[in-house]
Amino acid sequence: MTDLTGLTLSDALDGLNSKAFSSEEITTAYVDAIEKANGALNAYILQTPEKAIDMAKASDARRAKGEAGALEGAPLGIKDLFSTEGVRTTACSHILGEFTPPYESTVTANLWREGAVMLGKLNMDEFAMGSSNETSFYGNVINPWRRNDGGNADLTPGGSSGGSASAVAADLCLAATASDTGGSIRQPASFTGTVGIKPTYGRASRFGMVAFASSLDQAGPIAKTVKDAAIMLNVMCSHDEKDSTSLKVEQPDWTKAIGEPVKGMKIGVPKEYRVDGMPEDIEKLWQQGIDWLKAAGCEIVDVSLPHTKYALPAYYIVAPAEASSNLARYDGMRYGLRQAGDNLTEIYQNTRAEGFGAEVKRRLMIGTYVLSAGYYDAYYLKAQKVRTKILQDFQNVFEEVDALLTPTCPSAAFALGERMDDPISMYLNDVFTVTANLAGLPGISVPVATDHHGLPMGLQVIGKALDESACLRVAAQLEEAAQFNAKPANWWSA
Repeated sequence: MTDLTGLTLSDALDGLNSKAFSSEEITTAYVDAIEKANGALNAYILQTPEKAIDMAKASDARRAKGEAGALEGAPLGIKDLFSTEGVRTTACSHILGEFTPPYESTVTANLWREGAVMLGKLNMDEFAMGSSNETSFYGNVINPWRRNDGGNADLTPGGSSGGSASAVAADLCLAATASDTGGSIRQPASFTGTVGIKPTYGRASRFGMVAFASSLDQAGPIAKTVKDAAIMLNVMCSHDEKDSTSLKVEQPDWTKAIGEPVKGMKIGVPKEYRVDGMPEDIEKLWQQGIDWLKAAGCEIVDVSLPHTKYALPAYYIVAPAEASSNLARYDGMRYGLRQAGDNLTEIYQNTRAEGFGAEVKRRLMIGTYVLSAGYYDAYYLKAQKVRTKILQDFQNVFEEVDALLTPTCPSAAFALGERMDDPISMYLNDVFTVTANLAGLPGISVPVATDHHGLPMGLQVIGKALDESACLRVAAQLEEAAQFNAKPANWWSA
């Protein structure tokens, strides 16, 4: 039998449809793989093997009746940010303790409605605050990739969706849910040789997602191929009355964009994304992507996004400000951790001091500061004005081009612990991704090459609002041209 855990989502669904294997068989294969490898990777913080097998058996029964959904029988990993009814959900924070939601997030409800199977909850940076998956209460996630220079340093899978990216790269699920506030789908995808797409803000419901920054957070998938990402996106996205920011717009079948010719498309290359100190590998990668698209008949247009240099400072004002408001609900009164104190104020203080990690505390302090009297106008209001300017830059550029091509990250994966003592260096990982969040635009990262250490690197395609199809179309062309088929060595099985 085919190595079931090595299949793409598309191929697995084909195999299930043709009855080459059952959902129970492929789910059991994944349960065994997780049991074998997760101790080394720490991608899953909660495994649900019994639930997975039960869901798989129910899926096989539906298929036998001719009632198969779009993801019928497909075993998936779920980022711990998505509430799952009856299954612990903590956003990898101590402050939520053993919180078990009595409700289901809309995104996961969509997956279960279409027959998907849950393998467990995936590790992440605490409350999605981080770029290396080193802030989780449950410990670091390990990237399954290794440098080819003989070094054995554990590498970051990126963050905050590091567990999702590591699990997909290591064949511990067919695909995974993820979320993106400033690049938390695309950056981990780039670091692990996987595909990650953030749809337009409002495409996927935020109901049941643990909030970080409400005007920036957006759900999306991490998958093995561009087609797999499109299949996941079709199911994850929907209009939802329970989310006031959910868009009531027509949703196409995004898989139809895969393989469409890109000839005649105008692709913008923003000059502001050429940052000082960018590794030569990234420069070469970007130029290679430009050459591939030229060869496919695209017109390459040099464009300018003049306010890009202000994106990171604006993001690190807006996001912490919204986090300070959203995370005020964690006070030890209704659910999660509660620390004793002599009075109500002490209970609040002790609970939050014990429950939140260092990075979350840092961002909450920043957010509270920029929203405080005397500083709101100077910082938060000005950051929102900059955000509007960034959106206007994109609107101007998209009058002449169909999509933008940029690197996903300024480097390949770095070693765990390498940047934890330097928050500014860590924040710079988001330099190419935060603009899409600030403007609410779709963006996808597709792996196309490895650097001189043999580590994967991705190119990013940013599209117009509601034009995920263009992103997928260009990404599929890059995927075809690159023929990227490198895989991490299964070092954990040695």
